[in-house]
Formats: sequence, structure tokens, C-alpha cells
Amino acid sequence: MGDSLKGKGVVIAGGDSGLGKDMAIAAAKEGARIVVGCWHEEPGKAAVAEILEASGQEAIYVVGDLTEVSAAEDLITKALDHLGRIDGMIYYAGILPAASLLDTDEDVYNNVADLNVRGAFFCSKFTVKAMLESGGGSIIHIGSPHASGGQIDRAAYSVSKGALRTLTIHIARNYAENQIRCNQIKIGWMATPGEIALRESMGMSLDELNKWGGECVPMGRLQVGDDFIGASNYLLSDLSSQVTGTIINVNGGLRDHA
Repeated sequence: MGDSLKGKGVVIAGGDSGLGKDMAIAAAKEGARIVVGCWHEEPGKAAVAEILEASGQEAIYVVGDLTEVSAAEDLITKALDHLGRIDGMIYYAGILPAASLLDTDEDVYNNVADLNVRGAFFCSKFTVKAMLESGGGSIIHIGSPHASGGQIDRAAYSVSKGALRTLTIHIARNYAENQIRCNQIKIGWMATPGEIALRESMGMSLDELNKWGGECVPMGRLQVGDDFIGASNYLLSDLSSQVTGTIINVNGGLRDHA
């Protein structure tokens, strides 16, 4: 437990599972007050219970489909009402379908673009509006090595992460004078719930996934949640008050999929 984020109000879109939940718990342990954005009520309720148990900090959750602009606005509005001000926002929400360019139909493309890009865009928009009123803050987007081109079966996902990288730099360059920072944590290869489900659908067990990952990642293993929380807490904290437009690679030496 520490106090590097004491009193800061932080919103985590997609904070009810996987890395998003890990980052929410880690921030709460440093004193942040947390609002979790989630798609369904039960995971949101479970996440805030975990945050309270791990940190002693009470948190709230807001249910909404972030592919809808109204849900993005509702998340930030309710977070602002609860917290009083928004000092940090992490956009973790996203989906990762396995489909090549030739196999991607309109529905697959739209589903990825709606959550990975439009959701991030409008959550960031409403966060920037709130931060303009309160004097600044930190926005963190979760990036991917696929943004550089991507593997053949990650076409729509790769395009979405390329767009997210552009959004990160756009906000950083245009709102620095307002003390609003925007950075990206580019995760390498992590056995997220979505990744595990995808590989299981392809007939691969978790043990096989970990073994394969250990062979591919230069540092010998897949990344886990604890590998990223130092970066997220740093970017949320005042220690990074002059850091914006930066992409932090936490990837075990895994090269971009270019």
C-alpha cells in the first residue's frame, strides 16, 4: 500500500476484468478513488468488491455499452458526479477477433471499430472536457504491437490499434498546454480472458499457450498483470507530470508485428 495516487479520481473503462481490473486494484492500493466502467452488472459488482478487499478503498461501477456514444458520456458523467473531478482515465475496453483481411466481414469490422476506436475516442473526448474544467489529468490508452501492421489473422484489430495510437498522439499534442497528458502502454502478449478464450476455440489449452508464449517472447514468458501496474500507476501519478505522447513498451522484448 502507498499513497502516490492519494485522493486522485480514476476511471477505468473495462476495469471489470483482466488487466483493466489489475490496474484498478493497483491504483486503489495507491490511494486512488476508482470508477469501473463495465459491460454487465455482475462483473462490475465483483470487481468493486475485489478492489475494496484488496485496498480498503470503496469503488463504484457504471454499466454501459461503450460502443454507444451515450454510454461513454454516461460513464464519464457519473464518474465526475461521484469523484468530483477526474484525474485519470484508462481505456482498456476492447475485443480481439481472429480474422484475416479476407475473412473479415462487415459485422466483425464494425464490432472492433465500435469498441476499440469509437469507444476510446468518445471516452477520451468526455474525459478531456472534464479535465479542461479541473486543470488537467492523465489519459492512458492500452496499445498493441499489432498497431504496426499486425499478424495476418488480426486485420481489423491491427487497424483499430493503429487508430488508437493516432488518438493518443493527437490528444498529447493538442492538449498539453491544458496540462492534459495522454500516453499509451503497449502490452506484449498476455493471457487475457479474451486471449485464452480465443486459443481454446482453436483447440489450445492454457498450458500450451504459456509454453508457446515462452518460446516466442525473448524474455521467456507471457506478460501478466503485475508487469503493467508500475507503468499505469506511474502515468497516473504526478511523477509523470511532464510525460505525454509516450508509448511505454511492456513486452518482454517481443517485437512489433510489422
